[in-house]
Amino acid sequence: MDLSNARWRRSSHTGSNGGNCVELAGLGGAVAVRDSKDPDGPVLLVAPAALRAAVAPLQERDTATA
Repeated sequence: MDLSNARWRRSSHTGSNGGNCVELAGLGGAVAVRDSKDPDGPVLLVAPAALRAAVAPLQERDTATA
């Protein structure tokens, strides 16, 4: 899959040093996920619903501790 025109987004919680972060790019029926420190490295493609299901517990935890 050609990702050269993908519009990668990084979390707003990422510091100026990059930190331990992933970048996401919407691709219509999939979401591409990559390590922000290795943009030329491997990319994981996941269904949007699967990504939402994986992130939801983390969001709930952050809301509970805020």
